[in-house]
Amino acid sequence: MRGLAGKIGRILHSMLQNKSSDSAGMTEILSVKSLLEKNLFIPDYQRPYKWSVKNVSDLLGDIDNAISESEKYNDFKYRIGSIILNKKDNCDGFGIVDGQQRILTLILLCLYLDKSFSCQLLETNFNNKISQFNLNNNYRFIKDWFALKSEDYKYKVKDALEKILEVVVICVNNESVAFQLFDSQNNRGRALDPHDLLKAYHLREMKNYPYDMQYVVKKWEAFKTSEIKELFELYLFPILQWAKLNKSYSFSDKDIDAYKGITENSSYSYAKRISKAMPNYQITESFIAGSDFFGLVEHYFKLLDDVNNEIKNNFYEIYEFIDSVPKYSKGFLYAKNLFFCSVLCYYDRFKNFDERVIKKLFSWAFMLRVDMSRLGFDSINKYAIGETGYSNTIPMFSRITGARLHNEIADMQIKVLRKDDRAKDEQWNFLYEKIKEMNGINKGAPNE
Repeated sequence: MRGLAGKIGRILHSMLQNKSSDSAGMTEILSVKSLLEKNLFIPDYQRPYKWSVKNVSDLLGDIDNAISESEKYNDFKYRIGSIILNKKDNCDGFGIVDGQQRILTLILLCLYLDKSFSCQLLETNFNNKISQFNLNNNYRFIKDWFALKSEDYKYKVKDALEKILEVVVICVNNESVAFQLFDSQNNRGRALDPHDLLKAYHLREMKNYPYDMQYVVKKWEAFKTSEIKELFELYLFPILQWAKLNKSYSFSDKDIDAYKGITENSSYSYAKRISKAMPNYQITESFIAGSDFFGLVEHYFKLLDDVNNEIKNNFYEIYEFIDSVPKYSKGFLYAKNLFFCSVLCYYDRFKNFDERVIKKLFSWAFMLRVDMSRLGFDSINKYAIGETGYSNTIPMFSRITGARLHNEIADMQIKVLRKDDRAKDEQWNFLYEKIKEMNGINKGAPNE
């Protein structure tokens, strides 16, 4: 694997040149038009065409941005991905090892722009039902996407396919090497984490500010990768989802649009308001793409430190209690994280640590642990958005982000007493009594 990684590194390095070769084959940078003019075919082992409308929309957006950039800079080129081909000695054509989805989508685009467009791949019989559905659906989407575009714009896209848009084509003679290269880029190698993809995206948005790029990269690299991952996975993404009354889940590369922000020259009304607000962040609000993303990460690391220090130093009773529970209790750790998420969400909006609020958020979060004999993340999700079945049905994150004054949170009524005046599981009775004590309810108080 180490030798293969070195080979990939050499290939990537060679992409800086227009054409290169190594023991694996040849690497070229071709225009989309030149690529589609090749005698390409789809090997039998390839999966169906599965690109969704979202994938097509992203590609068209990239093309649109490339055209805009080309009008600013002479000889501008934009690379829209890499393609791995396999050229067998006994075959005239080039088998597509990696890049089938992108190539077929580009063909749909070419067909829309020019009904007389022809290429070898159009001779392919797509018998798979999934491929048939997605090809038809995506063609309709392309047609709708261009519906309000001018004829002049369509000519610009056709011109871009020949003169602006490029692909890196790695042509390998040995099929086993082709598969190894494919696997290393897609499966066996370490997949890029969502925050890595976001870093790359926002650095691209800063391409006109090289010195600022160096500055933010230096600051970014001061954080541990695991810490950045945890920031999004445990705090920012769940809070964003719960505030919108959506259930949360593991933050993945499919969710990065939530943190792409908006371009600095956007004409949207809300974008102009956000532009004036930067660098003042809110978890549930967007931001300006580029350097402000790196500022956002730094900002919320600081806010988390503020929250942790405040709980530790000024709410020692809560801190000591939380810290005393065995770390192996997974359900308790879920409740603990829910509590810290709610405090972060509140502090993010109001920038204070009102004592009544902190105690109520503690009571709200940990009453879920009292209510359940077994506490999993599914219950955390339901509870966070206010679903029924628990002592409290408050969509806390939505309530916080919708509050005008912090007193609206401080004055909330958290239900503490249970009908049988004990925890669902007796091992959590000590937690139940602690919550009652914190809310001024004496032990053995009459039931509600």
